[in-house]
Amino acid sequence: MPASILIVDDESGIRESLGALLRDEGYDTEAVASGEECLERFKRRSFDLVLLDVWLAGIDGLETLERMQSREGAPMVVMISGHGSIETAVRATKLGAFDFVEKPLSIEKVVLVVRNALEYLRLEEENRRLRAELEERYQILGGSVPMKALRQQIALTAPTNGRVLIYGESGTGKELVARALHANSPRSGMPFVEVNCAAIPEELIESEMFGHRKGSFTGASEDKVGKFQKADGGTLFLDEVGDMSLKTQSKVLRVLEEQRVEPLGSNRPVKVDVRVIAATNKKLDQEIGRNAFREDLFYRLNVIPFYVPALRERTEDTPVLAAHFLKEFCEAYGKKPKEFTAAAMEVLLAYPWPGNVRELRNLVERLVIMCPSLRIEPHHLPPEIFRGTSKSPQKPYESLQEARSAYEREFVLRKLEENRWNMTKTATALGLERSHLYRKMRSLGIAPSKAS
Repeated sequence: MPASILIVDDESGIRESLGALLRDEGYDTEAVASGEECLERFKRRSFDLVLLDVWLAGIDGLETLERMQSREGAPMVVMISGHGSIETAVRATKLGAFDFVEKPLSIEKVVLVVRNALEYLRLEEENRRLRAELEERYQILGGSVPMKALRQQIALTAPTNGRVLIYGESGTGKELVARALHANSPRSGMPFVEVNCAAIPEELIESEMFGHRKGSFTGASEDKVGKFQKADGGTLFLDEVGDMSLKTQSKVLRVLEEQRVEPLGSNRPVKVDVRVIAATNKKLDQEIGRNAFREDLFYRLNVIPFYVPALRERTEDTPVLAAHFLKEFCEAYGKKPKEFTAAAMEVLLAYPWPGNVRELRNLVERLVIMCPSLRIEPHHLPPEIFRGTSKSPQKPYESLQEARSAYEREFVLRKLEENRWNMTKTATALGLERSHLYRKMRSLGIAPSKAS
């Protein structure tokens, strides 16, 4: 769909020539002669760009610009003037104009400015879309009391520069909390840089954290900017900080105290402004007791402690999380929307989730990929989900006949789903005649109308 442009000028010749030029460039154009007509036109439709003359009868271009900018969904605006001044251009820019073009108009100049303005608009929209996607991806879900308290703590802490230490088991969502703190802070427009202290080899972590100069050690073929410098002005997230060596801990402590970092091979410290958020799945007081973590660094990091509860401590959030992940992966893989049956959800609620939210997310992704049915039943769940719970894949039966019928029903259902409810293929897979399959389904209480 072509970009829409409104031309506002009291000279009919300019309206006609600009309209013809921009239509030739593939744009959808309309033209009006006054600011009043411009504002009236905006009540009926929106435009991507407005070419607005400064000097108009009635309300002038600057007042028209100001009124448009006060409305929701304001367009990009390029001001046009035959005898503009620096003061006029400055005021127009402060009011939100993208650019200022002087008469007589140059065809090349007009086309270039229009393209630049529309490209800027496209980038702004893409940026908003990506931010919305990130917010949805990293939102902290759950209506349980612990999660409500956690969100409240984030709201109180995020606007400050206080250092945060996040405690929690692996897979609970400590990174989500760190990202939420950054996104709701005054530093949100600056970088969020993550360092997984457990994943980087000991011989490389100092180079990763502080950077290095070319030739500072074997293999340092060029200068490298460290994570502290990359996060300058923003947030540095030290994940699994309890796995950092004592040597690296002492250097991190020095950076936190001095707000300066010294790359390897350099004797010139670089000043940095970084908010540090750390996370750990270890009990740091125990690590301090066995001399594996520096007590002074602990007190530097533990200004504001956070605790992210395990999923088994907030089981009421499991349905919300499972539904969210189902929607996310069905959209990602182009699948039709799926849902958990009440029986399947009962099994998920009984499982202790040692891997926490990460384990639940991975399970849902597997089910979206592997389960052919739009309704996820207990028999679609992997056997390990039933271990250590009071649930079992099958309920206890009163008789052998009842158990046999239940197994037979589950087996037939599985074959129907594997063959996408194609009766001929399912009958072949079961070694039955098609008519016999229909009789068997009726006897087991399976309705052929369930076919999707």
